[in-house]
Amino acid sequence: MTGTSDSAVFRLGYVPGVTPGKWARMWSERRPRVPLELVTTTPDEAATLIRRGAVDAAVLRLPVDRSGLHTIPLYTETTVAVVPKDHVVTATEEATVADLADEIVLHPQDDVLDWPGDRPGRPAAFAPATTAEAVELVAAGVGLLLVPQSLARLHHRRDLTYRPVADAPGSGVGLAWPDAENSELMEEFIGIVRGRTVNSSRTPRPDATPAPGGPDPARKKGGRHRPARRGTHRR
Repeated sequence: MTGTSDSAVFRLGYVPGVTPGKWARMWSERRPRVPLELVTTTPDEAATLIRRGAVDAAVLRLPVDRSGLHTIPLYTETTVAVVPKDHVVTATEEATVADLADEIVLHPQDDVLDWPGDRPGRPAAFAPATTAEAVELVAAGVGLLLVPQSLARLHHRRDLTYRPVADAPGSGVGLAWPDAENSELMEEFIGIVRGRTVNSSRTPRPDATPAPGGPDPARKKGGRHRPARRGTHRR
């Protein structure tokens, strides 16, 4: 963020699969004079961009190294198995890790899932460099792929489909920003992603003025004048 709140630019990084459009629209309504610049980043580079000051905040995959960062979780995505449309897994609405025991499961080098133990299925002969390449291999019949649901949608193909894997770990998505005193604009964006309304926002409106006839904001609370006590009249 540079300049004053009226001339600054708020830079938001985001990783593949995340869709910040809703938050960007809300920002433009609340801060029309401060552009929000969206910066695409890889999961591995998102935190580094924040620490370098290249972005003011980022929506990224959790867990993340929190050194030098504030983080708040936003939501957890369902993990799905990406398979050809004629694959046996498509016979059910939901698969389990056990259903994939005999399948070749591709493990791309940019995998974002955090497995607590061994990955399901049989390992492929090599690890594709990216999730996009792994999707191409699924289409070629080499194996199947486990990814967060948003990435399955991002790499959608007509010849592929996906099924939720009930007992697979989910993929957490969170907001991260520098571990320092929050600026007014940072508080505004935190409020947006947390669902605060304009009236409940912690940040003052830059164009806020007292309503005509309303109370003077400079007057202290409890500063009302008590009416003078009327004297009693004795007959």
